[in-house]
Amino acid sequence: MRKSAIVFGGSGGLGAGCVRALARDWPAVAITYRAGRERAEALAASLPETCRGYPVQCDVGDAASVRAAVEETSQALGPIGCAVFSAGCAIDQPYINQIDEATWREVFETETMGFIRVTAALVPLFRAQGGGNFVAVTSMANTRAIVGDTISAAPKAAIEALCRGIAKEEGRFGIRANSVAPGAMNAGLGEHYIAERMTPEFWESFRKSIPLRRFGLAEDIGEAAAFFASDRASYLTGQTLIVDGGYTL
Repeated sequence: MRKSAIVFGGSGGLGAGCVRALARDWPAVAITYRAGRERAEALAASLPETCRGYPVQCDVGDAASVRAAVEETSQALGPIGCAVFSAGCAIDQPYINQIDEATWREVFETETMGFIRVTAALVPLFRAQGGGNFVAVTSMANTRAIVGDTISAAPKAAIEALCRGIAKEEGRFGIRANSVAPGAMNAGLGEHYIAERMTPEFWESFRKSIPLRRFGLAEDIGEAAAFFASDRASYLTGQTLIVDGGYTL
């Protein structure tokens, strides 16, 4: 039986890119959303006929909500073979000394603990069915520090560590875990930053500092996630693929 995939945060910019890419290989993809139901439904309707898109409400900040989304997806689409984690907070880019404890807690609670809740819900299912894989969308700022981006990078660095731990501990059960680290993106929050923050001159200078001379697209992240999720990557686990146009070189 061919299994389904689920994308946590699938209604967001980068998550939607992952959904569209997965739809080429998987017969069904669940698209989770917290509040963006209309976006999730429109994305589901846009997928090719060979893939069933299935919107499902989920708040990764709540363990019961995560378990309910996994159960609903399993009942509607059959066994889950892949979970992509692309959920996150809409955050600004403050300096570290400007971040209060409540904000730190909010971001870690949503992103790091959100991923922990997803893995807690799915690892037992993956074990029982003889395998499965996780793909987490993280950040290239874990490799090259970016001023003002630590609030985003720190919880994602923890997620990458969790992926390596899962790879080490669960590999014998056929479970893989990898991460995709986006660079400067013209999608998701990156699109907002380019449109609303700094000057056009700043972003043009930033663009020229990228070897490929362009900002990334949601599809670039989606392609990398779909590769990790596929059998083409069956001997890859605990790895991070930096998708940044060469910026961190």
